[in-house]
Amino acid sequence: MLPGRTVFAELMDHVSRFEFQKCVSRYDGNYKASRFSCWDQYLCMAFAQLTYRESLRDIEACLRAVQPKLYHVGIRTRVARATMADANETRDWRIYADFANGLIRTARALYVDEPLSVDLADTVYALDATIIELCLSVFPWAHYRRRDAAIKLHTLVDLRGAIPTVVQITEGKCPDVTALDTLVLEAGAIYLMDRGYVDFARLHRFTDEAAFFVTRSKKGIRFTRRSSRPVDFTTGLRSDHVVVLATHESRGHYPQPLRRVRYVDPDTKKPLVFLTNNFTLPAVTIAQLYKARWQVELFFKWIKQHLRIKAFYGTSENAVKTQIWIALSVYVLVAIVRKRLALDVSLYKLLQVLSVTLFEKTPISAAFFDVGLNLDEVDVCNQLQLFDL
Repeated sequence: MLPGRTVFAELMDHVSRFEFQKCVSRYDGNYKASRFSCWDQYLCMAFAQLTYRESLRDIEACLRAVQPKLYHVGIRTRVARATMADANETRDWRIYADFANGLIRTARALYVDEPLSVDLADTVYALDATIIELCLSVFPWAHYRRRDAAIKLHTLVDLRGAIPTVVQITEGKCPDVTALDTLVLEAGAIYLMDRGYVDFARLHRFTDEAAFFVTRSKKGIRFTRRSSRPVDFTTGLRSDHVVVLATHESRGHYPQPLRRVRYVDPDTKKPLVFLTNNFTLPAVTIAQLYKARWQVELFFKWIKQHLRIKAFYGTSENAVKTQIWIALSVYVLVAIVRKRLALDVSLYKLLQVLSVTLFEKTPISAAFFDVGLNLDEVDVCNQLQLFDL
């Protein structure tokens, strides 16, 4: 890091300005932008995410307090609340979606050797959706219930590093299972889903495209058993059957055999029934894989706690999507920096340090050397931890 540069400037060195400008040019983002460019907008919104700003007025006040340092960060103009609001309302959110997806590809390459909780060489994804509730009178476009508004984040998470690989933002009333319609499947990969995604016509596409799924069975589904495999009851397994769907209609949607694994959780004593099209993995591994699906739930809880995606700086659909995609890009960017600098801390602690040292003139690694040991003494047992070592 060059002498006199801030932590914020060093953090943004890990962003490819060339790739960012390609995204801007793709959607003509800087059209008629004489002073406040898309890059300025991104820096301001990233600052808001990293320092937990509450509103545009809050962002404006804090940035003006450090005005002499903004030039070296890359912000060449005086930041105004109205200018930021106009940019969030009018500049295409797909600029930041494409940019975030580029960072995701970089992060996945860095975390490709991260171990899984299950000893597998395969790529394992977890698919789920979460609701972000909104006020109907302020966000009338976000249809959910008659008196409520909400948006839904459909997210596919790569369990190697908890990196979100696919994110779709829809109205709250959009069913979870519709995410399967646009999902590009990776041959040989394993997809973990809850029983809300049990739609045999959609699940059959996994078999057609040589991908695997593991999900929970719904009540009322009728099967015919074809064969049984021996199981070790001491592991919690109760049965391992090859089955076919029993009714003519359901068999028309999924004519191939399925594997049904019955399992009792040793901790909760809850009986669980799993369905999969993978016939080679041990039955206990199927149960362990489904347990690993909880990583996507932790991801949702983590970003809701530590990123600004529950309170929004604008009310239009474009402003909301812009803020969410920039928030996700910041999450992935910090994960990239953590890996490249080999920082031996959780992502939570890294964000905490960045929030108070953004404009300090010190390398990120040095900032952590100075304060990381003290952070370890803080009781954060009630905080959700991702990337723990």
